[in-house]
Amino acid sequence: MGEYNTRRAGPDSSLKFPTGPRTIEFVTESEKLRELPSVHELLERLPDALASFPRNLVVAETRRALEDARSEILSGQTREIALEARIRGALAALERPALRRVINATGVVLHTNLGRAPLPALAGLPGYSNLEYDLAGGRRGKRDVHTAALIERLTGAPGIAVNNNAAAVFLALHELAAGGEVVVSRGELIEIGDGFRIPDIMSRSGALIREAGTTNRTRIEDYRDAINERTRLLFRVHPSNFRITGFTERPTVAELAALGRERRLPVYEDLGSGCVTDLSAFGIDEPVVSGSLKAGADLVSFSGDKLLGGPQAGILAGKPDIVARLRRNPLFRALRLDKLIYQALETTLRHLVMERWDEVPALAMIRQPAAEIRARAEALLARLPALRAQVVEGSSVIGGGATPEQSIATWLIAIECADVVGCERKLRRNDPPVIARIADEKLTIDLRTVFREEESELEAALAAL
Repeated sequence: MGEYNTRRAGPDSSLKFPTGPRTIEFVTESEKLRELPSVHELLERLPDALASFPRNLVVAETRRALEDARSEILSGQTREIALEARIRGALAALERPALRRVINATGVVLHTNLGRAPLPALAGLPGYSNLEYDLAGGRRGKRDVHTAALIERLTGAPGIAVNNNAAAVFLALHELAAGGEVVVSRGELIEIGDGFRIPDIMSRSGALIREAGTTNRTRIEDYRDAINERTRLLFRVHPSNFRITGFTERPTVAELAALGRERRLPVYEDLGSGCVTDLSAFGIDEPVVSGSLKAGADLVSFSGDKLLGGPQAGILAGKPDIVARLRRNPLFRALRLDKLIYQALETTLRHLVMERWDEVPALAMIRQPAAEIRARAEALLARLPALRAQVVEGSSVIGGGATPEQSIATWLIAIECADVVGCERKLRRNDPPVIARIADEKLTIDLRTVFREEESELEAALAAL
């Protein structure tokens, strides 16, 4: 009989089978740990990494890999630990940007997970800029001047911008109603998304909620009955991400504005989606910002990265004295925009003021006729004869917490896959990643949200399926 090693194994031991056919060796955790190389030994095996990356970084990642390996051994994992490959992979991951361009083939125009509104073409400003410098006067300036005139041209009222619409709501409530009460319809105490709830932001602003009416029906008399000596503001919230249908009622902005004038209280409407042009011809029913101001609202707020089509921002526009108060509030500085966002917002607003709708990608996508999308889809499929797919009718959606229960007619490329989940995963791991949808056990591509210049990349990704 061959040699037999009877060393006792611990509970986390593993078996090794050396060359002897009848020799079995039980290796303990401590022996596995002793087999791990030192940092110096590993560095000698990584001359390529040391030549491409800072030595301190390679050493730090080597130590991290060794520590992870020790943890895996102590936890009982038995898979092979390829330390050099792990270190090279970690270094490559650090060098590769985490924020990447993706091809949105879902047909969701304002895809929250993909950055909402795709930005207009921008030429980044290298070096310095006149962010807070008055070139004409040769003195310190204010950064919001770069968008103020455009906001006023677009909405018909002075305006400022902060870093998102939640911040806009918070700033308005803090300035106009902190320490007092805000009257709001019970049916408008909503959750917008990702746990953001109007009642929570109201309480954090220092304002107290005074509910009016019921969930489905609130009349102007309900607002009137809720007003007392502590009331500071009448607040109206547009239900941009949900709809209550059936037996419903709510006062118009004009009715609420009349009550505000009667009781000398400001009226503030949060419009959320930020629609600045009538999109009803394209199947989108959303209130236009300027319409609320013309109806008598003293202040409105809306998002920059929804139907406005720009970067993440929150815009407040309204009566000059109210906007001036908001600008003087110390929170305005805490919530102010970065210079890159100001450039993107200014570019977007200028396109809108000039009515260059197709220069704003989100609006161009919404306005694209279904027949045009069908022609693009059929042309793409003609270049992929091996792909088992057909062009079928479908629906695009706006997304981004805007225009619920509203869709736009489109045409989809419906792809048959033996493993539809695997095909979706393969597209997602493409370079650039292609994000598609699965519907009716088929992989679907909606070209409404695919830029024309991305079609060649999409074609290559689909050919690889």
